[in-house]
Amino acid sequence: MKKIVFLLTLAFSTVMFAQETEKKVGPPAGNALVGEVYGSQPSVTAEKNAIPAKKLQKKLKSSKKLENVAVKGKVIEVCDKKGCWLTVETDNNEKFFVKMKDYAFFVPTALKGKTVILEGNAETKVISVDEQKHYAEDAKKSQAEIDAITKPQEEIRFMASGIKVIN
Repeated sequence: MKKIVFLLTLAFSTVMFAQETEKKVGPPAGNALVGEVYGSQPSVTAEKNAIPAKKLQKKLKSSKKLENVAVKGKVIEVCDKKGCWLTVETDNNEKFFVKMKDYAFFVPTALKGKTVILEGNAETKVISVDEQKHYAEDAKKSQAEIDAITKPQEEIRFMASGIKVIN
């Protein structure tokens, strides 16, 4: 009987701890200062040879996927829930979506407005309506904006292995 009570107490405690931990999930704290790195440190070559975000678009027109590419751009949006994705603006005011490789790291919301170097893989993909709506909800878009998403959309997706703040 003592074993059963002990096991039930242990199970209950584990569930309560898991729920409490889940409530505290959010983007990591931090000020995203110049020189800070999230994920893997971008290579020296990546930092020297990072292409402007606008050139990424041009390169992806000739090749649907680029591996081990470094891109420099301005962060305009960060996921408020976990810091698990961000949006980068190109020089011509277009945007592309960045996710973290293997969901292995997150970024603080303070990264918004900063210029970064991203290292990873880029590709052009067709994004489903459901996925677009999911990220619109994460970004706290209005219900009208979410409801306006009615068809798949082709866009640039970047899978970052490392991000470094440079400005």
